[in-house]
Amino acid sequence: MRVAREEAMGGGKRNTVETFFLATLILWFASLCFQILLNKRWELLSVIAGSIFYQTSNCLIRFFSPHKDKDALFVNTSVSLLHSLLTSSSVIFILFRELLSNGPSGMSDHSQLVEDAWSWAFEALSFSCGYFAYDQWDMLHYRLYNGWIPSILVHHLVLLICFTLALYRNVTINYLILTLICELHSIFLHLRKVRRMAGIRDAKSILVKLEWFLNWVTFFVARSVPHVLITAKLIKDAYKFEKGMELPLALLGMAGMNLLNIGLGIDLLKAFKRERKSQQGNLHHHRE
Repeated sequence: MRVAREEAMGGGKRNTVETFFLATLILWFASLCFQILLNKRWELLSVIAGSIFYQTSNCLIRFFSPHKDKDALFVNTSVSLLHSLLTSSSVIFILFRELLSNGPSGMSDHSQLVEDAWSWAFEALSFSCGYFAYDQWDMLHYRLYNGWIPSILVHHLVLLICFTLALYRNVTINYLILTLICELHSIFLHLRKVRRMAGIRDAKSILVKLEWFLNWVTFFVARSVPHVLITAKLIKDAYKFEKGMELPLALLGMAGMNLLNIGLGIDLLKAFKRERKSQQGNLHHHRE
């Protein structure tokens, strides 16, 4: 148990999986520095600012948390919750501002979605990209993943590749902002995890019922439906894309997101049934 605990907290020998994802993160950081310093892309400093901001948040939460460094998962989830709150708020602000300015038809124009960037969209995407780099490092450092091919590390790697390529080339920025509306649902995913780690598991509680209600509503409204619509829009406008990697990467990325959404929905349903079953078992035990 002690050895397992040390490995979970970052001790022990690094395995092949960890080495691979750490190497890709280092290569990503090297390419970012190359763009900033040699190509003078100073606007990309907001990516590094995002990483520093969330790493600082991690340190502050760890310092003030009663768990200290004994529960890296609690700290990581708390920072993820902060990211979801900030990102979803910024995305809603950007979309609402553009909706008032250009209307639905103007916002859905192909050239707007692919070639332009709405006000603050570049900065919001860069800051969120910095978060995924921080989170990848934190999960590798404390080994907050499972399996030989951890889906969370693969997910972060794919996002880093898609986000940074879009930022480097200044294309599909608005499309990626639209995909980030799913962070509204992630708020309730992280809240559920924090709530359970805090020991609040009463399925009959009004707060827990409200959390589950909002979890399901935002899963469909802010994650599943938007990603399906974005995929449909890409397919519909496929002929408008110039020859290159933009369309294949976009379609591949959305296919991956839709598959992840299906898996997430199945996991959520299992968790929901498990919590209700556990509560019913506790009630039956008390009656006896």
